[in-house]
Amino acid sequence: MTNKRSLVDVINPEIRDFLVEMGAEDIYKCYQCGKCSSICPWFQVGTYDFPIFRLPLETALGMVASSEDKKELEEEVDKIYRCVGCEACVDQCPHGINIPNILRAARRLLVDFGSYPDILKSIVQKIHDVGNPLGEEREKRSDWAKQLNVPNFQPGIEYLYFACCIPSYDPRVQNVAQATVRILQKSGVSFGILGVQENCCGEAIRRIGAEKVFEEVTKSNISSFESAGVKNILVTSPHCYTSFENDYPEFGANFEVFHITQYFSGLIEKGKIQPIKSFDKKVVYHDPCNLGRQNGIYEEPRNILRNIPGLELLEVENFNRSLSVCCGAGSGALWMEWEKDERIGDIRINQLVDTGAEIIAVACPYCLQMFEETIKSMDLNIQVMDIAEILYESLG
Repeated sequence: MTNKRSLVDVINPEIRDFLVEMGAEDIYKCYQCGKCSSICPWFQVGTYDFPIFRLPLETALGMVASSEDKKELEEEVDKIYRCVGCEACVDQCPHGINIPNILRAARRLLVDFGSYPDILKSIVQKIHDVGNPLGEEREKRSDWAKQLNVPNFQPGIEYLYFACCIPSYDPRVQNVAQATVRILQKSGVSFGILGVQENCCGEAIRRIGAEKVFEEVTKSNISSFESAGVKNILVTSPHCYTSFENDYPEFGANFEVFHITQYFSGLIEKGKIQPIKSFDKKVVYHDPCNLGRQNGIYEEPRNILRNIPGLELLEVENFNRSLSVCCGAGSGALWMEWEKDERIGDIRINQLVDTGAEIIAVACPYCLQMFEETIKSMDLNIQVMDIAEILYESLG
C-alpha cells in the first residue's frame, strides 16, 4: 500500500509567508468559486489541465514550488510558467484577485533559486548584458531609423518615441516602427529617439520573476530619460506602456505615457492627419491583453480603423474587448515552446479567421509575432498588420 503524506506534512508556512511578502497577498480573498478557470485561455485550449482556482489555496498552504522531488518540482515549474499574464481571471473575479501576481511571487522564488526554464534564463541574461531579449548588439538598436532622419532626443523635443526591442531589431516588425515614424513626421510632431541609451522596458522579465534585473534596467532607463529631459513618451508596445505607466512610478519615474494608437486617434480627431486612400479590406481587430484589459484602451485603435476609407471593421463575437483571448505571448510565453495541441494562439487565430476577415489588425509587437508564427504553423492564408502599417498606407 502506498504511503501518502498528510496535509499537515506538506504545509509550509515559510514559503507562504515569502510569497505573500513578494506580492501574493490576494490569496486570502479567494473563496474557490472557480470562475477564473472558466475564463482562463487554457480552459479553451482544453488539452492542458490548469486548475487556476487552486493556486490561491495552494499558496496559502505554502504548497507552491515546495516539492523536493525533481520530477514533481518540474511539473510545478511548468504549471507556474503556463500563466500568460492576460489577467482575464482578474477582470472576471468577483473579488478582483490578481492570480498573475500570485504566480509572479512564485516565479520570484523560483528565479532566486535558479529553478526556472532555461529559455527564460537566457532571455533575462540577454536583457542584463545587452539591453534586449534578442541578444542583439546595443549599438544597432536605432539602425531601423537610419534612413528616416529621426533626430536624437534632446531638451526641447516634445516626445520620446520608444520603439520597443522587437520593432528595433526584428526585420519584419521594424516596419511597424518605420510606419509609426513616417506618420509622426507627416503630422509635424516634435519627437526623437534615444537609441543606444535605451534598455528593454523590462516588463517581460518582471513577469518572469527576475525582479533584480528588472530593477536594474528600470533604474537605468529612468536615469537616461531624466538626463535627456524626457517628459512625454510614445510607445508602440502595450508591454512598454504597462511598464512605464504602472511599474516605473514605483521607482520615482514621472512621465506621461501614450500608446501610439491613443496618439494617432487624437491626431485624427484634431485633423492633424487624414486617411484618404481607400483600404478595401475586411479587418478584424484583436485586443491585446496589456492594452485592453490591463490599461482600458479599447476604443482608440477602433477609432483609427473606422476612419480609414473602405475598411470594414469586424469583431470576434463574444470574445472582444475585455473578453478578448490572449495571443499566448505574455509573461515570457513568447519564448516558450509548448506542444502543438497546447497553444493558446491557435484558439485565438481560429476565432479571428472565423469572422471572415482578410486582415488581422494588431497593436502589439508580441501579438504580431505570435500570430504570424501561428498562421504559418496552421497553414492558413490571412495577413497580420499593425494598425500603424494600415494607417500609413491609408495616408497616401
